[in-house]
Amino acid sequence: MFTHLHVHTEYSLLDGISRIPKLVGQASALGMDALAITDHGSLYGVVDFYSAAQKAGVKPIIGCEIYEAHNDRNVKDASEKSPFHLTVLAQNNAGYKNLIQLVSKAHLEGFYYRPRVDDELLEKHSEGLIALSGCPSAKIPKLITQGQVEEATARARWYKELFDGRFYLEVQEHSNVPGLPTINKALVSMGAELDIPLVATNDSHYTYQGDAHLQDLRICIHTNTTIHDESRLKMDDDSFYLKSPQEMASLFTELPEAVSNTQRIAESCQVSLEFGNLHLPSYPVPDGGDADEFLTKLCWEGLYRLYPTPAPEVSERLKYELEVIKQTRFANYFLVVWEIVSFARQNRILLGVRGSAAASLALYCLG
Repeated sequence: MFTHLHVHTEYSLLDGISRIPKLVGQASALGMDALAITDHGSLYGVVDFYSAAQKAGVKPIIGCEIYEAHNDRNVKDASEKSPFHLTVLAQNNAGYKNLIQLVSKAHLEGFYYRPRVDDELLEKHSEGLIALSGCPSAKIPKLITQGQVEEATARARWYKELFDGRFYLEVQEHSNVPGLPTINKALVSMGAELDIPLVATNDSHYTYQGDAHLQDLRICIHTNTTIHDESRLKMDDDSFYLKSPQEMASLFTELPEAVSNTQRIAESCQVSLEFGNLHLPSYPVPDGGDADEFLTKLCWEGLYRLYPTPAPEVSERLKYELEVIKQTRFANYFLVVWEIVSFARQNRILLGVRGSAAASLALYCLG
């Protein structure tokens, strides 16, 4: 069996065209029981992908092809316009949380043309993640094509230690990709020297082979060129589709372990996402009390401050609202917002408000 571990969807913006339902459906039709999503620098498609895969009986593997800064993520100059690539997969829920941290910080802290991470972030958020050395635009392959094999080997050794046995050297087979045969040959030697396993991937950007011309148009839009420009950036063949296990096996007849390792990785990945649950912060109620009781106390204190002798309909209105808040489990949310607003008011910080509860008596009583 073979599992695709390097897969782009339409959420690799202007770089992939695979619609998730068709992608997952094709994987199932080809007899594959697992499939990864590794969009460029983002996790936009993860929830849709996870849901579609679960529905189709295909195991979803959550990943991302992240961008690595050449040096420091805080450096933003001409040397950082083309960051390196790295394929990262969540092995478990801890890894998924770390993947979220990496992608979020890449956007918030390291964004320069692309959302970038650096060694510091990788070291901090490597737990539960599996890393593949990446496509020809990744750091190790780039060093190989530049003739810096010793530096590439040192980098592979660093990844191996960082990911503690969860690092693989990624080999691909695409025609007309400059330097790819040289890269693969070096990776095979490197794997034997450092005892790092190989893994075979296909850099999938579209679902069906016949979609190659549509991918070409997408790249033209991305690069602001046309199909008549012979010097444009393009994929020079139609091999970047979701290939069958048989096709992948035939491409790597000399490296069967690289194919079987895809299944080994797939079997080790167990990420479960829960839907339909509220994920709200827990307000630190004084003396460890109950959030609903504390909110009720604050509201009634506010009511008697605003209405020294409240009319019966006012008291009934507050009782009703507090019961709705309790039933919908929103007490913690109300308390967190109350603390933020209180802090702003106490420190003379201007604030604006919006929301659907403008006429809420409970909020009025909270201030």
